[in-house]
Amino acid sequence: MNGPVVDWRADIEAAAQRLHGRAAHFVRETPLWKLPATALGVDDVAPDVEVWLKLEHLQTGGSFKARGMMNRLLANDIPASGVIVASGGNAGIATAAAARALGVRCEVFLPGVSPEAKRARLRALGAEVVVVGEVYSDALAACEARQRETGALMTHAYDQPEVVAGAGTLGREIEQQGGLPDSVLVSVGGGGLIGGLAAWFGQRSRVVALEPERAPTLFAARKAGAPIDVDVGGVAADSLGARRIGALSWDITQRQVRDALLLTDGAIRTAQLWLWKEFKLAVEPAAALPLAALQSGAYVARPGEKVCLVVCGANVDPASLTR
Repeated sequence: MNGPVVDWRADIEAAAQRLHGRAAHFVRETPLWKLPATALGVDDVAPDVEVWLKLEHLQTGGSFKARGMMNRLLANDIPASGVIVASGGNAGIATAAAARALGVRCEVFLPGVSPEAKRARLRALGAEVVVVGEVYSDALAACEARQRETGALMTHAYDQPEVVAGAGTLGREIEQQGGLPDSVLVSVGGGGLIGGLAAWFGQRSRVVALEPERAPTLFAARKAGAPIDVDVGGVAADSLGARRIGALSWDITQRQVRDALLLTDGAIRTAQLWLWKEFKLAVEPAAALPLAALQSGAYVARPGEKVCLVVCGANVDPASLTR
């Protein structure tokens, strides 16, 4: 919290101009759907609470990651060896899709926890896929070693300025589409998304961090007073399986985010299945945490509140939604 104050809003504006320019046909403007809270299976809620669903799972590559990964690539010179990334799946898919759009080589390191659906998607995008270790930190270590060998441009899943600023364009888009929400509920893994959103909204909206009980990177860091490694597991481990909150997002959230809440795997899974059964939205567990927070009562909306739920990713095996 004592580091230099970055003009993140200027960086986010620059990222938006970059993405709307050279990447105009790659990064999509995703829908913002406004509904009464009673339409989302939320009990005991004030009748005038309005819920906004930001359907970012419809983004290129199936997640918000497309914004940050493409911004990282466009902001840097890409060597002949191409780009390289370690990922639980979504950042790799976004990097591979951006690399294909730009015609450059891409190598992706995945942990064993990554689902086959994400591996298949990466191969379909033309990426070279390497599966190593069990969790994200294992894949990251192997990726960093490989990058030192090849000199490829490293795209970090969440802890680079261009990646955080790219994620912040999602907040900018929400405000342009619907105005300022009173609160924004967002899933946290390594922190790139909440870092970008908190950097954009600042204190103008209440940004709420949501994590699975079995992957509490930000919650544990706050308890310890600094980022620490945590054990990760559970239904959302492939997307929210970073062992430590990113340094950039730690700094931003310390300044801008007051609330960090934990959710059970059961609540997350219930919300995920609800979104499929009731709205036919096929999303991964990480994208269901905001709705889970409302449905479980972990987050209680105030009367008249406009609550934005960021539905962040859709890279899920459809068969898992029928079980």
